[in-house]
Amino acid sequence: MEKIKSTTVVAIRHNGEVVIGADGQATLGNTIAKSTVKKLRVLQGGKIVTGFAGSTADAFTLLEKFEEKLNAFGNNMKRAAVELAKEWRMDRMLSRLEAMMIVADKDDILIISGTGDVIEPDMEIATIGSGSMFAQSAARAMKKFAPQLTAEEMVRESLHIAADVCIYTNHNLVIEKVKN
Repeated sequence: MEKIKSTTVVAIRHNGEVVIGADGQATLGNTIAKSTVKKLRVLQGGKIVTGFAGSTADAFTLLEKFEEKLNAFGNNMKRAAVELAKEWRMDRMLSRLEAMMIVADKDDILIISGTGDVIEPDMEIATIGSGSMFAQSAARAMKKFAPQLTAEEMVRESLHIAADVCIYTNHNLVIEKVKN
């Protein structure tokens, strides 16, 4: 049986603002399974926002684990991300999960993967999912050539550009700002 997958998630820090957004498409093979999936979660009263790509059930498992790590390490997002990545890579059950996460707070944007990676992206732009390279290219261009835009405008337009060229990304967007 084919897995439900595909999405695009973008996080950008620009002019002191951190915004994360995602499209709403989930596919099953070459069919749209749902067009309004919520791929972002707001944690800690909006001080941390997460986005996920990959298998939805796997992503929810990782989100729960990430929340456990946040609680265990006094809401220190970077430490929680590192501890999650270590457990994800070493635990037999978790190591089979197929998903990626972006986590963001007012200070950091991180990409977490099951291979033990915790990546602080270049240019304060993080993207994951099937349309990520399209969205990243658009976001980099906007940061470089249209710095007058807000972080939210950059995230929104990056996702729309990705949706225009990636068949696994749609225009049903959810956007969240990280609270300071």
